[in-house]
Amino acid sequence: MAGQLKNWARSIKRDAHALYLAARDPRVPWYAKALAICVAAYALSPIDLIPDFIPVIGYLDDAILVPLGILAVVKLIPADIMAEHRAAAALAAQRPVSRAAAVVIGLIWAASVALTVWLGYRYLSA
Repeated sequence: MAGQLKNWARSIKRDAHALYLAARDPRVPWYAKALAICVAAYALSPIDLIPDFIPVIGYLDDAILVPLGILAVVKLIPADIMAEHRAAAALAAQRPVSRAAAVVIGLIWAASVALTVWLGYRYLSA
């Protein structure tokens, strides 16, 4: 059971990366690209709709929303194009992980939140 769960998690991670690659492919329709970008951004982002530190529910959103989003986008992308990007994502998974990229993404999210709070405070308190 644990082995199946690990394989499922790996395939979800691979498909999230494949969606990112497909979103950059000119052969993919624009509506599939838009949805692919949203799903890939949510799946790869360190920020979740429900934080992971909340017991059970924190991981439940990742276990339900990401696979459903991936399933929806995969249905919109032609099968041959998706297979090509899945293979590219599988090759990319074998390369070393970039911690610097994770820090940059975290900083972008933090800056976005800070800007939103600052603008909200500025316009609501005036």
